[in-house]
Amino acid sequence: MELLNINTKLQFAALIILLSFYAIYLGKMILQRKRGIKTDQMARGKKSKKLFLNELFLKIATYTLLLIEVVSIMLNTTHNSQILKIAGVILGVIGVIVFGIAVYTMRDNWRAGIPEKDKTELVTSGIFRISRNPAFLAFDLVYIGILLCFFNWILLGFTIWAIIMLHLQIKQEETFLTAIFNGKYVEYMKSTKRYLGRKKS
Repeated sequence: MELLNINTKLQFAALIILLSFYAIYLGKMILQRKRGIKTDQMARGKKSKKLFLNELFLKIATYTLLLIEVVSIMLNTTHNSQILKIAGVILGVIGVIVFGIAVYTMRDNWRAGIPEKDKTELVTSGIFRISRNPAFLAFDLVYIGILLCFFNWILLGFTIWAIIMLHLQIKQEETFLTAIFNGKYVEYMKSTKRYLGRKKS
C-alpha cells in the first residue's frame, strides 16, 4: 500500500512538472501573441532546406516525446530504484525553474525556432551568464528527469532523439547568431559555455 502511494505521488509530481513546464511555454506564447509577436517559428517561413528539416524533425520529436512521456507516466511500469525516481523529480523541477527564468530573462526576444525576419537583441545577462542555452538545457533536464522516473526503452529512444535534435538546433542557432551579432556573439561564446558554466578567460 505504501509503495502504491509513493508511485501515485510520483505520477502526480511528474504530471505537475510537465504541466508547469508547458504552461510556461504556452503562456509566454500567448502573451507575446497579444503583443503582435509570432513566437513559434519552428519550420516556418523561407529557410534553408537543412534548417527547415532540422526544425521540423525537432518539432515532431518534442511533440511525440511529450505524448510518450504522458503515457509512460500513466502506465507507471518502471522498476527503477526510488533513488533514481527521486533524482528524476529533482531534475524535472530544476528544469522547470531554469526554463521559467530563461523565458523571463529573454523578455520579448524569445522565439521557438530561428526567426526569418524578426529583429531581436542578444541576451547575455542573468541566467545567460552561466549558459548560452538555458531553455534548451531545461528541456534536457525535464526529459532526463521523466526518463529516470518512468524508464522504458521506447521513452529512452525518443528522449535521445529529442535531445540530439535540440543539440542540432543549438548548432544552427549558433551559426545564425554569429552571422547576426558577429563579434559580440563570438565574444559571448568565449566567456560562456554552451550548456552550463563560465569559461576561463
